[in-house]
Amino acid sequence: MDNHRCPATMGMLLNMDTRTRVNQALKQAMKDKAADRLATLRLINAAIKDREIAARADGEESSIGDEEILAILGKMTKQRKESARAYEEGGRLDLAERELGEIAVIEEFLPQQLSDEEAADAVKAAVAETGAESIRDMGKVMAALKAKYTGQMDFGKAGPMVKDQLCSKGDC
Repeated sequence: MDNHRCPATMGMLLNMDTRTRVNQALKQAMKDKAADRLATLRLINAAIKDREIAARADGEESSIGDEEILAILGKMTKQRKESARAYEEGGRLDLAERELGEIAVIEEFLPQQLSDEEAADAVKAAVAETGAESIRDMGKVMAALKAKYTGQMDFGKAGPMVKDQLCSKGDC
C-alpha cells in the first residue's frame, strides 16, 4: 500500500499545518520513489518559498501563514485546470493528463471544497453579515468570503453569485 494514501497517515497529516503536511508528503514521496508526486510537491514548496522571499522584500515577516499557503495552492490548481483545458483543446492529452495529476496532488492539501449549495448559502450569509445593500458593496462581501473560505471556494464562481444576490436587492 502506498504510504502517502494510507488513511492513518492522512488522518495524522490533517492535524498539522499545511507547510508541515507538504514537507511530510515530500519526504514520503522520496522514500516511495514517486517521481511525479515528488516533482509536484517540490513545485508547491518552491511557490511557498517564492512568496516568503517576496514578503521579505516587502518588509513583512518572512514566514507566511496557512491562509496564504492555501491561496497559493488554490492559484496553482486554477492555473493547472486552465492549462489542462488548453492542452485538451490542442489535442495534447498527455500534457493534459500530467496537469490533472498535479491537480490531484495539490488538492490533497486544500480543505474540502464547498458544494454549489453550500457556496450559495455562504454568499447569502456574507451578504447579511456585511450588511451589503448594493453592487458597490461587492468588494466587502468578497473580502468576507475570502477571509472565511480561502481554499474552500472558487471565487471566480462566487463573484457572479454575489452579484446576483446584490442585484436581487434591486440596485443594478
